[in-house]
Order: sequence, then structure tokens, then C-alpha cells
Amino acid sequence: MADTSVTRAVLLMNLGSPSSLQVKDVKTYLHEFLMDKRVIDYPYLFRKLLVDGIIVPFRAPRSAEAYGRIWWEEGSPLIVITKQLVAALSARVHVPVQWCMRYGMPRPDVAMDTLAQQYPNLQEVLLIPLYPHYAMSSYETAVVYAQHWHRKKRYPFRLAVLKPFYDDADYIQVLSAHIQNFLKPDYHLLFSYHGVPERHIRKSDITKQHCLQRTDCCEVPSPAHAFCYRHQVMVTTRLVAHRLGLGTDQYELSFQSRLGRDPWLKPYTAQRLQQLPAEGKKRLLVVCPAFVSDCLETLEEIDQEGRKTFLESGGESFEMIPCLNTIPSWIALLQKWIDQFVSGDQTMLWNAQPIKQAV
Repeated sequence: MADTSVTRAVLLMNLGSPSSLQVKDVKTYLHEFLMDKRVIDYPYLFRKLLVDGIIVPFRAPRSAEAYGRIWWEEGSPLIVITKQLVAALSARVHVPVQWCMRYGMPRPDVAMDTLAQQYPNLQEVLLIPLYPHYAMSSYETAVVYAQHWHRKKRYPFRLAVLKPFYDDADYIQVLSAHIQNFLKPDYHLLFSYHGVPERHIRKSDITKQHCLQRTDCCEVPSPAHAFCYRHQVMVTTRLVAHRLGLGTDQYELSFQSRLGRDPWLKPYTAQRLQQLPAEGKKRLLVVCPAFVSDCLETLEEIDQEGRKTFLESGGESFEMIPCLNTIPSWIALLQKWIDQFVSGDQTMLWNAQPIKQAV
């Protein structure tokens, strides 16, 4: 029965996952993901030839095997964790909470359909992209995709958006305290962020004259930083390291998941994992703050492949710090932001349209 008393709701949005381990389902997922013009930002026909003719046919079987190594009994870890997060939040907030994915199912309109049918007097939905940092291939594409379905189906409610929270004091405290639980003497801490092509950074530069134009561009104040992934991950790293009291020789950051041969943000995680033992850093902790939920990129790429690379290169001990997943402090922070939204506080809302890239 429809509930006419509810006027606000929440929609969590994560990356997505194949629906099963079958190669055909992995192909479907990879096609949707890689055909996104904010992921591979080439002209459509070239992108289609590259994705459907080269990448997907060769990558899908390997990806299916990789997913198989991290798949849980309940299903895809990312989907399971997202469902757990929704359940935990639903028990703590006084508004409905739904979830959707940028790639795969459920799409944003599926979740919005459910909300519209169950709560006919809904006035506003808070979209929470589960990405701390702004990047055209993560936060931006998620928001634009949700906005697309919101406009296309002409839902009567407004769609508010949580802004990137990479420098939010409460988020930094939660992330730092989580990392603190794993810190050990004589261990080196590697912040491994998902990489992006350098051209994405330049395209996201609203000034068109700042990002990657000088070696210290991320330290020089600029309006471009509101959209600059590189700047934002550096800020997160610096704030967390400061809160943990780490010296500059105790931590570093790198970028993982490179695809193709174009220049991506450096240094590359895979290379650093090979190099660190020779530099005397043989005991390693790795944290992946670009993700709030463990997924293929953390569980397989880092905890399995990265571990193997590091140990075979002479490392002695390797530990991956889990993502925030459903730890109580993370759930409490999400609850705080939701409560602020319900009360009319717009402090954590995104107040500008994500830029529309010319790709």
C-alpha cells in the first residue's frame, strides 16, 4: 500500500557488477562500462570498434575468471556490500533508502520507479554517489546517468545530489580511524587510487589552463580543483596522513587499474609494488580510498595480484586494508548526511551541474 506521508527518500549509487560469472554476462557488463563516453572518451564509432572488436572479446573471459576468484556465496561482493549498507541505513534513518548501479542492474530508473510507486507524495530524493572524489569516469558519469533517467521519466520529485566528500572533516576522521586499526610499526602505507587517463584531468579543467600545466598544479589554488580528481586524491591522502601523524617517508600514493597505453596518472601502483622491496620497504599496508566498497579492483587487483607482485619482488609482508564497507562509523556518517538533508541543511549538497564533457 502506498505511503502518502513520505516526502523525502535516499538513493545510493555504486559502480555495478556483472549479474553472474558467465562470460556472456561479463561481456554485457564490460560493454556497457567501456562504451560509456566518460570512461573511454573516444568518438563513438572508434570506441565501439575498440570495445566490441578488441577489448571485450579478449578481456571478458579473463575478467570472468578474476570475478570468480573474489565472488562470494551470496553473489558479487560489491552488490552484497551495497545491499548490506542499505539495510544498515534503513534501520537508522527515517526515510526510505533504495540503491542502484551505474552499470548493470538495478538502473537508477528501476529504483526511482519503486520510490515513486510506494511514495506518491515524494518531493525530493537525495542521490548519494558512493565516490569520495570527482572524476568524469566515476562521480560525474553516475550523476549524469541518474539525472538522465530522472528527466526521461519525468518523475515529480526533485533530485538532489551529495557532493564529493574527499575533504569532509567527518569523512577524513572515519577513514583515518579505520586505517589506524591496521597500522603497524615499520610498515609502509600505500594509498592506491583508481587511475584515470591524464586527458581526463585536462578535460575536466574548467579553466582550460591549469591542470597538468605545471608540476605543482594541485597545490596552486584554482577553480579547477572542484573537478580535479588528481587534486582531490592528494588532499585526501595529505589530510589522512596528517591525522595519523605519518611522516612523508611512511606513506605514498599511486594509481592502479590502468587500461591501454595512453599516459595515466602516475606513479602506477603495479610498478611501485615491484619497486618498494628494493627500496627497503618490505612490509606494506595498502588502502584504496577511491572506493568505499570492496570490489574487483580491491579484492582481486590489489589483495591477490598486487600481493603476489609485491611478495615475488622481495616483499616480506603485505596487508590490504578493507574499504569502509559497512563499518559502524561509516554508516553513522551517511546517517548524519541524510539527517542533514531531511532537515533542509544543504551543506553536503552539490550546488552545480556536473560539467558536460565534449568527448
